[in-house]
Amino acid sequence: MSKVTAMEFQRKFGEFQHRAQREPVEITRHGRRELVLMSADHYDWMMAAAKRTHRTVDVPKVVVEAVRRAKMGPEHAHLNKLLK
Repeated sequence: MSKVTAMEFQRKFGEFQHRAQREPVEITRHGRRELVLMSADHYDWMMAAAKRTHRTVDVPKVVVEAVRRAKMGPEHAHLNKLLK
């Protein structure tokens, strides 16, 4: 992600507008991140991805049961320590 100050962004708007078509541009003010400029396609993709997420309380019972029955592979056994 490109990073630019608000002053530089104002001076070179066209350049950063074109850059934002390829990757998000982070705009800072007084050294703090304030805005992110991105293409409309990237924004639409992010909004669609956010809508595809679901709350766990809304998960169908069949999914809950599948997770309950699932077993972890032995290669991940070391992760059990993190649950204690």
